[in-house]
Amino acid sequence: MTVESRVRHSTIIETTSNPEASMRYLSMVRINEKAGIVPSEKLMHDMGKLMEEMTRNGKLVSTAGLRPTAEGKRVRLRNGNLTQTDGPFAETKEVVGGFAVFEFKSREEAIESAVNFMELHQQHWPGWDGETEVRQILGPEDYPPR
Repeated sequence: MTVESRVRHSTIIETTSNPEASMRYLSMVRINEKAGIVPSEKLMHDMGKLMEEMTRNGKLVSTAGLRPTAEGKRVRLRNGNLTQTDGPFAETKEVVGGFAVFEFKSREEAIESAVNFMELHQQHWPGWDGETEVRQILGPEDYPPR
C-alpha cells in the first residue's frame, strides 16, 4: 500500500476502557490540505508504533484519518436558513485531517500526548505546518438532569 493510500484510508482502532483513566479527550490534527504534502514512510511507521504503544497502554480509544474535503459536504444553519455546500471549502486554509480519542488521567497528560505527536512530525517531516487541538469530551454524566 502506498503512503498516499494509507494516509487517505481511515483506520478505526477500538480498545477496551482504561479503568485507571478518568477523562476522555479528543485530539484533532489540523493540516493544510491544499499543500498536498504526503508523510514519509518513516513517519507513518513511527506513528504506527506510537499508536500501537498507546493502544497497549489502554490510552488510545479510537483514531482515524479523514478523507479529503473535496469529498465532504457542510450542512449549515444560520439565521434560520439551512444550506449545504459541497467540498472542497475554498475559504478554509487548515482542515481537520484526522482525530484520536484518548483516555487520560489529566489534562496535562492529554497535552503531553499532543506535544509528543507534534514532535514526531517535526523530527520526520521538517517544514511541515500543522496543529493539534486537544479538548476534553463531555459525557452524559457531565450534563445536569432534565
